[in-house]
Amino acid sequence: MCLLSGTAVEHKPIKIKVTTTIWDGDQKETFELTTFGRYYEKSGSTYLQYEEVMEEGNVKSIVKVSKDETLILRSGAITMRMVFEMNKKHLGRYETPFGTMGISTRTKRLAHSFGAHNGAIDILYELHMQGALAGTYHLEISYEEENK
Repeated sequence: MCLLSGTAVEHKPIKIKVTTTIWDGDQKETFELTTFGRYYEKSGSTYLQYEEVMEEGNVKSIVKVSKDETLILRSGAITMRMVFEMNKKHLGRYETPFGTMGISTRTKRLAHSFGAHNGAIDILYELHMQGALAGTYHLEISYEEENK
């Protein structure tokens, strides 16, 4: 149990699998990450938190899912903010030790399902970096509660 803004919030330990598939023209690449994190609900939104170790260093990620949009925040070795809302374009940023790039997303599919002990988020979007199409991305995040 954690106290946030005066409200008790129950954090559940979870195992998370993040699969990213990128299409850039005829090229297709898939990346998978399995890690551990936390699930909690606050103010009508669902949150997933996890950390990953990258070449550049550790990166903490927070995925916030509300009724009509999903927000992904990353901090640490890489700082990123991306918003996904069906059929809408949102500006964001991607910061690395080498500099900051402007990014934008246009969401083609946004779905999520949350159960008592597991859930999934499915996002299909176009990513533009510095105004140019970087590819079509399919982000799948699934999780299951860790056995106590």
